[in-house]
Amino acid sequence: MDFKTAEELLELCRENDMTIAEVMRRREADENGIDEDTCIRRMHETLEVMYQSAHAPMEESSPSMGGLIGGEARKLYGLMQSGKNLCGSVMSKASMYSLAVLEINASMGVIVAAPTAGSSGVLPGVLFALQEEKNLRTGTVIEGMFTAGAVGYLLMRNASISGAEAGCQAEIGSASAMAAAAAVAMMGGSPEKCLDAASVALSNMLGLVCDPIAGLVEAPCQTRNATGAVNALTCAEMVLSGIRAVIPFTEMAEAMYKVGRRLPLELRETALGGCAATKTGCALRDRIFCGGCE
Repeated sequence: MDFKTAEELLELCRENDMTIAEVMRRREADENGIDEDTCIRRMHETLEVMYQSAHAPMEESSPSMGGLIGGEARKLYGLMQSGKNLCGSVMSKASMYSLAVLEINASMGVIVAAPTAGSSGVLPGVLFALQEEKNLRTGTVIEGMFTAGAVGYLLMRNASISGAEAGCQAEIGSASAMAAAAAVAMMGGSPEKCLDAASVALSNMLGLVCDPIAGLVEAPCQTRNATGAVNALTCAEMVLSGIRAVIPFTEMAEAMYKVGRRLPLELRETALGGCAATKTGCALRDRIFCGGCE
């Protein structure tokens, strides 16, 4: 039960009266020579790693290797506790958990690449925010994860998830598309709506450059994860309301890849452009790697 395009995936869903998650679960089981129960168990194990990385920083901050980030999730948590947060509880929690996961990643902790380490906070941010605020069963979250996996699989086959190859749009953009589809699935949306949400999320991130300060996956990577999570939730809500994607997902994935390949080298994870090339970005690089040398 394999598929290469979004159209093929939707056809499988229609022919077999299955959700995207069910098709993806069947594909993974067949591909790996395991039964579906084992596939589900492994996804539960993955979810547990996501949970730990999203929640641990609220108890104890973990300073990053480069010293650019650490403690941001706790600060956002404190703002929420004070009741002074500007966003609603779902978006505030999604941002908080997204920041937390990147903090764990940058401090050499264990995370789940979803689809990459640099974009690992987007999906768990959305998953846990929705689970808590909508009182969703763990099984529903697992369905969201399989749905996200299908979108990631399509992007890997038809475009890219690498910042070095196609800019941050291929990392945060892909993660946001995966999370948007997961959110729609968790709220009972159809396969068509899941892929519509993924397409809109990807279009909103089109052209995003990869410009890590000092070449480290810390800043602006961490805050972009929060932005990717909020984008995913916004797109999911729009699609659930009945708003359709103007560009089909397959075409949007192709457009993202073409845009990424046209980005100059300086804007594809080389730390030679964007935020990394600013006066402050260069000063931070020098401080980290040579103690402020000329």
